[in-house]
Amino acid sequence: MVGVNPGSLKSHENWSEKFGFEFPIAVDADRSVAAAYGALKENGMSIQRSVFIVDKQGIVRYAKQGMPSTEELLAALDAIR
Repeated sequence: MVGVNPGSLKSHENWSEKFGFEFPIAVDADRSVAAAYGALKENGMSIQRSVFIVDKQGIVRYAKQGMPSTEELLAALDAIR
């Protein structure tokens, strides 16, 4: 698992520490990853919260804008195992 966000490395470290996340968060400063996944809002700078599950072969198996429930995410993960 990896998170991607345009925030600074320091903000990612603080956020991960606050919530106890142990997965890496990549800095997308130029928002190119967000653009590639269609997660930019119309103004081209703001990010639409989105969740993608990509399998080991690089195929997107789940995509949803917004914040899906934990149950929905776990069901999506179970479906691709």
